[in-house]
Parts: sequence; structure tokens; C-alpha cells
Amino acid sequence: MTAVAIRQDRLRQFLALTKPRVVSLIVFTAVIGMFLASPALPPLHAVVFGTVGIALVAGAAAAINCLVEQKIDAVMARTRARPLPRGDLTSAQTLVFASIVGASGLAILYVMVNPLTMWLTLATFVGYAIVYTVLLKPATPQNIVIGGASGAMPPVLGWAAVANDVAPEALILFLIIFVWTPPHFWSLALYRAKEYAKAGLPMLPVTHGSAYTRLHILLYTAALIAVTLLPFAIRMSGYLYLVAAVVLGAVFVGYAVALLRRYSDALARRTFRYSIVYLAALFSALLLDHYWH
Repeated sequence: MTAVAIRQDRLRQFLALTKPRVVSLIVFTAVIGMFLASPALPPLHAVVFGTVGIALVAGAAAAINCLVEQKIDAVMARTRARPLPRGDLTSAQTLVFASIVGASGLAILYVMVNPLTMWLTLATFVGYAIVYTVLLKPATPQNIVIGGASGAMPPVLGWAAVANDVAPEALILFLIIFVWTPPHFWSLALYRAKEYAKAGLPMLPVTHGSAYTRLHILLYTAALIAVTLLPFAIRMSGYLYLVAAVVLGAVFVGYAVALLRRYSDALARRTFRYSIVYLAALFSALLLDHYWH
């Protein structure tokens, strides 16, 4: 392998630590928050530097998650190919990388955006990398519910980057993702239950069983439908968003009911994949409606 190929491979390993697919959804909802915070187009510098800063800190949080959970990742099929379990990177390298990337992101937010966004992003980092990963995940089956608060923060961060405040509308965006997170993650946990049990993690399907988890997926999905009507109820959005929310929600409920009645791993996988499409489509509808109505 040439020196250039070695460097490229090392860069790919560090990039893998940041969980690009997860971060892309985080950044997407943050950017939507930026546009919703402004009646017209938001300032370009806030969008550019806000996006870069939030993405860097989110990537650093993901790297810390990989560092803390490397032994757990080594026994799970979907994570054993990550750089740390494979021995491609060391713990020291990961810690230095996460520190540099995270500090750079926070500095960009503080200097180029505003201090409020920086402090909110730092709190989100601590909530995910420390509170969720270190304290909650190995301790309680409600880990994803409580820890979901960190995952629900990106649109609030985006809103703060543009408006320099946290308005009630931003909190509704937070609430949507907060309620969406349990049915999204538990769909994954259902068909990965044996792996979580092997890793010693008290995920809901492991501690309470499949039927209990599937019931709670349905209950949270029903609650999610109610929450997604709030933007229309407070006139934050119009009928375009309302129609999208109802249709997307009906499909999600259909998946949840099917899971409850006739479970299969394949159906759980489809539900998990749809939950990602659902959130992306819902926030896209909010954005389109924002400029349409």
C-alpha cells in the first residue's frame, strides 16, 4: 500500500468514528431549524458556520461514543467493523481526534455564530457523550427515552444559530424528535435484541420482551402523531404540512400496528428504515410549507 493510500485509509477510519450517516440526519434537522427561524432566507454566514460547527461537535460526540463503547461494539454484528474494535485506531488517537474536532466546532459556533448556540451545542455534546453513553445506556431500559433529549436538540441549535434565542416553535421541533426517537430506536432494538443481550445492555426488548416493546412503539407513535399536529395548531405551518404530517403519520402507525400483530425481524427493519424517511420527509414538509404558506 502506498503512502497516499495509507493516509486515505486513515482518513476514512477517522471519518467512520464520526458516524456520518447519523450526523447527516442531525445536520439536516439543524439546517431546517435555521430556515424555520427566519421569515425570509436566513443569513448565509449563520447557515454555513452554524452547520459546520454543529456537524463537527456532533462528529466528536459520535467519536466519544465509539471510544466508550468499543468493547460493546466488538460483540455486535453491526458495529464490530468500526475502527476501534478492529484495532485500526487506538483509544488515545480517538480521544485526541474527538477533542480537536469538538473544540474546533465549539470555537466556530462561539466566534462566528453566537455564544448561545455554542453553549446549547456543548450541553448537547455532554448529554449524548456522557449522560446517555456513559450513565444511562448501561443502566436503564429507558435510556433511549431520557437520552433522546440530546438527539432532539439539533433543530433547536439551528434555530438559535439564526435567531439567537429559543422560541416556542423551536421547542415543538425538539418535542417532535424527542417523541420520534423511542419508536425509531426500539424498532432497531427489536431485531438486534440478542446482540444487545450478549453485550449486556438493558435495552427494552431485552429487559421487558418483544411484545411489551412493540406495544410501546405503537403508543409512542400515536403520541408522535399528536405532537406533529402542534405546528399547525399554533399556526407555525399550514395545510401543506398538515396533510404531509397526517399521511406520513398514518403510514408510521400502520407499521407499528403490523409490528404488534405479526412481528418479524424483516418488518422491524422496514419500520426502522421508514422512521428515518418519516422524519426527513416531515421536516422537509415543514420547510416547504414555511415558504409556501
